Amino acid sequence: MPSMRHRYRPAIGQLLALAGLMPLMAAHAQEAPAQATMAPVTPTGDQAAQPTEMAAPAAPVPSAEDSGMQAFLMTLRPKAVAMGVGGDLFDRTIAGLRFNARVIRLDRSQPGGNPASTAASAAPDFAPYAAAHVDAVRINMGRTRYGRLRPLLAGIEQKTGVPERIMLAIFGHESGYGTFTGNFDLLQSLATLAYEGRRRDLFSAEFLNAMLLLQRGVPREKLKGSWAGATGYPQFLPSVYLRTGIDGDGDGKVDIWGSELDTLASIGNYLRDAGWKAGTPWGVAVRVPDALDRASLVSPLRPVTCPRVYARHSRWLTIAEWRTQGVQMVGNPVPADSELATLIEPDGQGRTAYLLTTNFRSILDYNCSNFYALSVGMLGDAIAE
Repeated sequence: MPSMRHRYRPAIGQLLALAGLMPLMAAHAQEAPAQATMAPVTPTGDQAAQPTEMAAPAAPVPSAEDSGMQAFLMTLRPKAVAMGVGGDLFDRTIAGLRFNARVIRLDRSQPGGNPASTAASAAPDFAPYAAAHVDAVRINMGRTRYGRLRPLLAGIEQKTGVPERIMLAIFGHESGYGTFTGNFDLLQSLATLAYEGRRRDLFSAEFLNAMLLLQRGVPREKLKGSWAGATGYPQFLPSVYLRTGIDGDGDGKVDIWGSELDTLASIGNYLRDAGWKAGTPWGVAVRVPDALDRASLVSPLRPVTCPRVYARHSRWLTIAEWRTQGVQMVGNPVPADSELATLIEPDGQGRTAYLLTTNFRSILDYNCSNFYALSVGMLGDAIAE
């Protein structure tokens, strides 16, 4: 890349970084199930004959926030129509949306989510995170799918250049291979975040893109996901789905909510779009000599997005040059000697470190967290063992 390929585009990692939601996607805990509601009971037999003094439940009275959000959403209507969304569809959809205060509370609780907070904590060690995210359950589930889907995944790898194991590892991290995807109403969450206003342009655009998904035939009931607007097995934002979603199973649809092959193909297409270089490993575990002159290896780059993430990376040297620095390869596969790589010591000096190729930056584009990207690479390698 390096550093998000040195260009601005609406990628998952960049959108979340701009939104102040990183490292939002690092853990992906499933939201609590929505509270069930009782369906109305139709009287039968003697019940139907009995008079009743029970009035039908009154419709909820819109709050001031509900009314304000409805008025705001109407200002987006001309843009939606210009994008190809039918006016009737837009009107029907927003009529059922209500302001979700829980979304705002969750947003404000994220690192960087409170504009009044200026505290910056030191980076924690990577080892505990790795133990929790590159675990036996994820590895075994990934291996099962690897064995079952490999004949079809090979075609996706050939098309995108992205290894099957990396696609599977992201699938495993994002939604536990489809076992959890979030149950927030996507349009309600995006409308709430847009109306709240701190990142109005960002979330207004994602709301309009979600409306476009409806217009193009995505069923309303599928548009569920995280409170921050990510949906489906790969946890794509609506704009990302529209840009990089592709059909992987050949049925003419792009179903990231039900098709594993569509999900994996779309993840591969995303990483290809983010600059994935075919035939190059994401990185390799290494042992760093105590005498390494780290001060001379500080990167001169100052990226605009995710600066704290990239601040932990050294400057770029070839694998051959790292060998001359006394760095020993302890993992596999090892990138070619001519391949450029940066060094990261996520657990501090004297612990396992990693040389990271430009493909690591493609994973960071998906989610700008060193821990996330390292665990994706490690899980992928473990799946393919």
